[in-house]
Amino acid sequence: MKRTMILGTILGVAAVNAGAQDIDRLAAEARAQSVRLIQELGGRLRQEMASGGPETAIGVCKDAAPEIASRLSRESGSRIARVSLKTRNPLLGTPDAWEQGVLEEFDRRVAAGARPDILETAEIVAEPKGRYFRYMKAIPVQTQCIACHGTDEAIGQSVRERLHEDYPHDRATGYAPGQVRGAVTVKTFLGN
Repeated sequence: MKRTMILGTILGVAAVNAGAQDIDRLAAEARAQSVRLIQELGGRLRQEMASGGPETAIGVCKDAAPEIASRLSRESGSRIARVSLKTRNPLLGTPDAWEQGVLEEFDRRVAAGARPDILETAEIVAEPKGRYFRYMKAIPVQTQCIACHGTDEAIGQSVRERLHEDYPHDRATGYAPGQVRGAVTVKTFLGN
């Protein structure tokens, strides 16, 4: 399992800088923040889908998702966001180089038969501004996601029009259930 290998690598590479308990704690905190974002956003999406359908649920991803991520970022002291290889809003969802590599690896693993709902990666990386703990948890495409992220045939005309209006640079369609839609990313500054 890649997560285990990466966490093992973290232990070897970062042993001088952080103990195994610190790595385990960082991974557990990042996982908890990711799950909070996914569950809170999912709850709001289900509620809006039930009351107004997919056209009105677009507003949840457009407005509520960034608000939830921002609040969780402030509470945790880490940067928490959603990213994707096929962005809906390139200003908020474009992955950096590390995130892009992880997303591509998630896609390869799903193509090889891995379940997207269990995919996660954690690593300590050195960047020009210091060392960071990086974590990503895959967001799988579920059946209800197809109403806004599926093929042109699966997305209703009114939803397509709303998407075009709200997201003129949208690339986040053409998905099928079981694929990786994107990931929650957590980035925590560790120091220089």
